[in-house]
Amino acid sequence: MLNAIGEGACLVEEGGEEVWSNDRFKALSPAIHERVRACYVEAATALTQPDGLLRGAGGATCKFELSDPKAGVAFEVFIAPAGGCACGAHQGDGGPRLAVVVRDVSTERRLELRIAAIECAGSELVELEVEAVQECDSIERLKALETRITRIAHDLLHFDHFMIRLIDKETRRLEPIISVGLPREAADLEMFAEVEGQGISGTVAATGLSVICADVQADERFIPGLNNAGSSLTVPLRLHDKVIGVINVEDQALAAFTEEDRRFCEIFARYIALALHMLDLLVVERSTTNLSVSGRVEGELKECLEDILSETDWLNGAGVSDSETVRHLARIRADVESIRARVRNMAAGPQTLLGVDRALAHKAEDPVLKGRYVLVADDEPKIRRIIRDVLHSRGCIVDVCSNGAEAIQMLEAPGGDGYDLVISDIKMPDRNGYEVFSAAHRINPELPVILMTGFGYDPHHSIVRASTEGLQSVLFKPFQIERLIDEARTALSG
Repeated sequence: MLNAIGEGACLVEEGGEEVWSNDRFKALSPAIHERVRACYVEAATALTQPDGLLRGAGGATCKFELSDPKAGVAFEVFIAPAGGCACGAHQGDGGPRLAVVVRDVSTERRLELRIAAIECAGSELVELEVEAVQECDSIERLKALETRITRIAHDLLHFDHFMIRLIDKETRRLEPIISVGLPREAADLEMFAEVEGQGISGTVAATGLSVICADVQADERFIPGLNNAGSSLTVPLRLHDKVIGVINVEDQALAAFTEEDRRFCEIFARYIALALHMLDLLVVERSTTNLSVSGRVEGELKECLEDILSETDWLNGAGVSDSETVRHLARIRADVESIRARVRNMAAGPQTLLGVDRALAHKAEDPVLKGRYVLVADDEPKIRRIIRDVLHSRGCIVDVCSNGAEAIQMLEAPGGDGYDLVISDIKMPDRNGYEVFSAAHRINPELPVILMTGFGYDPHHSIVRASTEGLQSVLFKPFQIERLIDEARTALSG
């Protein structure tokens, strides 16, 4: 019976002589045997009572831990008094004995060490150094995070083909933000966080339950990603109790992923979710701060501007008749109203642009922009109108779209390859800026695209993805409209 158990077992005389051992104990390496025997004397000393006798069976037990890092093995050794009389004294052959059990815990220790390594690497993802936050913008921070994620996935998890998708809060679309080792077509696939008909990723995003697929060809839910994929592992990205996305890992080999891989990937996914959330919080906090500061500036200037207007009213009431003086007073009043309007525009944040009146007053056609076909996509009517009017005043032929889907439709329609420039907002309710960018480049890889976003907020991380594929430039609202003109001229001069 003792030969059938999974642990090594041995019976030891008082002097350390092994009088019996099972097969598993005998199979231990000589080096481990030597270290186990070194435990006998220490255990016998610890288990000896004041009267010099060993404690009875069922009493105290000594535990030792032995490891050999080079060999990659670890053992737990338990030593206790063996059977006999209540005092644990002499057996029939006249001497006290110790029962020794040696348990191989190599797998558990390797698992613990690997988990600790992943936990340590994961904590690196959420470290935000003061200097990095101050010196890097949101795009640079996300690029740095992507580099860390890729390195950890390769070095510790041995994942070389994976994609991270986030759930859009409004549409429930799974937006790809990081793709490593997978073809671009995989990132372009549209899927939603739904149980039916949206692939394994959709199911995991909807249920929050990880899925190991040993043979993707045998699973009708699998949507092709990696060329000649054999198996996949998909786990949710959890932020507290909420699923915010998924990480999908693929391999060309069948049954390439184990329950251990699933466990490690789930730990890693929690850190990814937290790191992405922290980056979004930084951007949102900056946006909120900008709006708050603009509002305070407007409040601080209000009294001074009203005082200036009162003074001009007094002068007008004093009967000033000189035409030149009257003209200057009128100009002062106009400048005050202009200051008010500009501060209000700043406070409005991404819902407006700056320097519009001055730009519209400039009616001269620009030789670089004249006759160029431009497609503009933004879900804010005011922004669309401003950009259309300003570009039109410089000689452009402008088509405007109220959403990303309409823009993509126009690009893919006959004649869509005739556009010279695409200008698109990033955050739109149906299609994001990256998808507009991607559609434009499918039609014409040389077609320049300018993306716009409010205070740098990029919920789908379109900027990072597009920047690696040839994005022309990014403008952060509220920007000076002349900046857009300059960027358009640069794009069309190439």
